[in-house]
Amino acid sequence: MTDEQMAKVANGARLVPATAGMVVLAYNLTGLDGLKLSREVYADIFLRRIVKWNDPRIQAVNRDLKLPDRSIVIAARQDRSGTTFALANHLSAISPDWQRASGVGYTVDWSGRAMLARGNEGVAGLVKSSPGAIGYMEYGFAERLRLPMARLQNKSGKYVAPSDRSGQAALASSISQMPDNLRLYLPDPQGDDSYPIVSLTWLLLYERYPDQQKSAALKRFVTWGLSSGQSYGPELGYITLPADVASRSRAALERIQ
Repeated sequence: MTDEQMAKVANGARLVPATAGMVVLAYNLTGLDGLKLSREVYADIFLRRIVKWNDPRIQAVNRDLKLPDRSIVIAARQDRSGTTFALANHLSAISPDWQRASGVGYTVDWSGRAMLARGNEGVAGLVKSSPGAIGYMEYGFAERLRLPMARLQNKSGKYVAPSDRSGQAALASSISQMPDNLRLYLPDPQGDDSYPIVSLTWLLLYERYPDQQKSAALKRFVTWGLSSGQSYGPELGYITLPADVASRSRAALERIQ
């Protein structure tokens, strides 16, 4: 929520980071694993400047792979989505052309340039059933369908696969930038080991609850989620919050009345 939106909430509003996730680029190319995509390449794929899998720019960073002479088909979200926001925020940070063409938002006007589906599960299903497709989705959805995921070039120039470790590295590199309201975006994290497209996920809580019993129960539940509950994140496709981020979230929770 923006400051303006939060100011309109009668009981006040507070953002509490609860977990984090990675947006991956999953693809459907039979027998082809280990694909690497440079920052310029995957930005230009979504800008539809690169339309073939055997494009020389893709082949240049995948010299050991035999790329097919096949059209690239984009699978994207039809509905408003935080996943789209995270991708667009990242592309705007690394590509001035994307920033001018589409910018940052919860939707993108693909203008017939992509197959569209609702939800991460819809996009993952499109990629699974469409040879030559590439689509963006949360890590857990690609993992459950066993879709191959590209190694993406990060700000340090390294090609990094999505994993709990590379996601945590991205979060850890950005903690010092976290503001007091905990609204931290990570459009292009620093660090050799950092996966480049990462986003926090926040709980939206009231600052004041009239029911003291309900408030106490809520605090107990969220405190569990920020402590022992974090261990369930990786198996569900999410990133375990670094201890410092979880500590800041618990401190914000304690200020709820």
